Amino acid sequence: MAQFVDWDLAAATAGALSKSGPRVSYTEATDVVGDLRRLTEEAAGHVADYTGLRAQVAHPPVRVVDRRDWAAANIAGLREVVTPLVERLSGDKRPGAFTEAIGSRLTGVQAGTVLAYLSGRVLGQYEVFAGDPGQLLLVAPNIVEVERKLGADPRDFRLWVCLHEVTHRTQFTAVPWMRAYFLGEVQAFVDASQGGEHLLERLRRGVATLSDAVKDPDSRASVLDIVQTPAQRAVLDRLTALMTLLEGHAEFVMDGVGPAVIPSVESIRAAFNRRRESGNPLEKAIRRLLGVEVKMRQYAEGRKFVHGVVERVGMAGFNKIFSSPLTLPRLDELGDPEAWVSRVHGPAGATPTAG
Repeated sequence: MAQFVDWDLAAATAGALSKSGPRVSYTEATDVVGDLRRLTEEAAGHVADYTGLRAQVAHPPVRVVDRRDWAAANIAGLREVVTPLVERLSGDKRPGAFTEAIGSRLTGVQAGTVLAYLSGRVLGQYEVFAGDPGQLLLVAPNIVEVERKLGADPRDFRLWVCLHEVTHRTQFTAVPWMRAYFLGEVQAFVDASQGGEHLLERLRRGVATLSDAVKDPDSRASVLDIVQTPAQRAVLDRLTALMTLLEGHAEFVMDGVGPAVIPSVESIRAAFNRRRESGNPLEKAIRRLLGVEVKMRQYAEGRKFVHGVVERVGMAGFNKIFSSPLTLPRLDELGDPEAWVSRVHGPAGATPTAG
């Protein structure tokens, strides 16, 4: 079986390149971890009350991690998904031992470089690859670093972050089919490729391009241009629609809950939005290449869609979106909430109701 990535080397590279984070004493670090765990539980109650969604499957407790642990968790998750795909795609065909070893080690270094970069910027994540139903990760040093840069009240900022990430956990645990659907779409993306060996080579180039961009802000390549084939566009549209919905829903919930439980939420939101929009040339180049610019648009477009639906049919009516994959919004409906309401609720349902 061909090895696509030397995962151990990827983990070692990510660990070596990850920065340590802001200076905190042992007592401060312990307090931050305890605070984030407590605020996660508080956020869970707020999210459930606001959305009407409650977990239908048991989920593990939140993991408060540092940057290296976040990278290691994502490497473990990617390994669980990528290895079986490579096995299926490569079958009995394998390159020479030297070619395989060099290729997998090079890709391992490149993947580790990318994850080290991301590990210094991610505040939290609901990681769905490593196990069912997934696990909530909060990256403590990044949260502390950002709250200090924004001059935000620590308790308020931490709860604000927890509201967003707990909403993602709720989406995957209150909707038990969501994880399988997402992983199925990833599988469909692979199945729509032009062939196993061709896809593996394109994936290698994609990882290499990401790694190069971390070191070269003048790169103009796009990862999607590298790994996407015409047959994959329909799948990518469905994945884009899903991620826009999930991100927009999380934004809508955190902004809906925030004013009642976070006194300084208005100033936090304004400062955080300015932070999202700013960045040096290197930051902006890597954002574009990694798809972060797309993600930032998804926050706004998805939130607007969720608001439009809730405005028309209320929160209970919006939650019908999670009934099955057939009730998820199509890509063209994200800019037209009325179209989704008409398709799922019928024309008569497109009237304002109480949430």
